Amino acid sequence: MAGAWREGDPSGARQFLDLGPLELERGGSLPGVRVAYETWGDPGDPPVLVEHALTGDSHLFGDTGPGHPTPGWWAALEQRVTGHFVVCANVLGGCQGTTGPASDAPDGGPWGSRFPEVTIADQVAVEVALADALGIDRWYAVIGGSMGGMRAMEWAVAHPERVARLFFLASGAVATADQIGTQTTQQAAVALDPVGGLEVARRIAHLTYRSAFELQTRFGNEVQPDGRFAVTSYLEHHGAKLAGRFDPDSYVVLTQAMNTWDVGRGRGGVEAALARVTARSLVAGIDSDRLYRIEEQQRVADALGVPLRVVESPYGHDGFLVETAAVGALLRELLD
Repeated sequence: MAGAWREGDPSGARQFLDLGPLELERGGSLPGVRVAYETWGDPGDPPVLVEHALTGDSHLFGDTGPGHPTPGWWAALEQRVTGHFVVCANVLGGCQGTTGPASDAPDGGPWGSRFPEVTIADQVAVEVALADALGIDRWYAVIGGSMGGMRAMEWAVAHPERVARLFFLASGAVATADQIGTQTTQQAAVALDPVGGLEVARRIAHLTYRSAFELQTRFGNEVQPDGRFAVTSYLEHHGAKLAGRFDPDSYVVLTQAMNTWDVGRGRGGVEAALARVTARSLVAGIDSDRLYRIEEQQRVADALGVPLRVVESPYGHDGFLVETAAVGALLRELLD
């Protein structure tokens, strides 16, 4: 439960919705689900759903403060969604207020590693219930990058009548062997030692989030006065930072949801599934992304019949968060 938000902690800007039981795609069920979410803007304005990535949460915009140890994770895009009612929910299986491994199980103790396997479709089912409760029949836009892009795509495929615009960014339509291999290795580290393993998992992950060019340019083979390679110090910093704010069991649950992601499962394959999409779509990728390579976004763009928009960046996968000017311009283009 290290780093998890727990009942009784300051709620900050979070709002909560309690749902009934949820039957899960891969078997099993949850007796009840609570979803934590935040909103910005006037509920009468066109609604926009923003989907966070693996270690994000509902705190899309805003400062640090009680209940929010980190600032909004995509704050630089706030001005791009002015005039819209923006919703961002913590994902099912997460650790910042929505039901997940740190939540209490029916026996009164935390679910921990007993938490059932959930899929991207299960996570979207919770968001559908949230939209219903908020009285939102159709999203003006659903926006997501990385793991958030998976949920955005699932919305557009499973509920095409409820998504007018889709922004699919730095993600793929189905998990690749490379992604699964990297993420199951991270899970193995957590299984050996939850907190220390989470630090190692994040170090492994961070290598896939940044480009080899950036790491070489910034660090090369430089050795610090303490004897550590500079790049090692950098990775250790990011590992410790995540371990202080995230729950190891949630990390396993969410990476497993990413491992099992396949929008074409039960729908006749990826292209058949994407043929269901009726939303005006913008598909974009980062040219230096080695986790979700450009060809993965190209496949989606081709299936949707739209041009692929490529953002140039030396920052690899994290470019979808770092390149705010370029990504913001694409978002504004879609929303206008």
